[in-house]
Amino acid sequence: MLENDFLPGDLEAQIEAFVDHYNHLRYHESLNNVTPADVYFGRNKAIRQQRERIKQKTLEARRLHHRQRAA
Repeated sequence: MLENDFLPGDLEAQIEAFVDHYNHLRYHESLNNVTPADVYFGRNKAIRQQRERIKQKTLEARRLHHRQRAA
């Protein structure tokens, strides 16, 4: 994808949008699938704990469903 930025302000806006996306929206595998902003502001532990709770509830629901179908 080729985009031409003819004015310095256009290029700066594109760079700012990229940095914002990279730091606040894109999950990083090396950071255990949280954003750099989550790590910086200390939200990563709470996010991982919440994901673990959801995972455990999902596994329990699947086990229950499997047991009900097997019976």
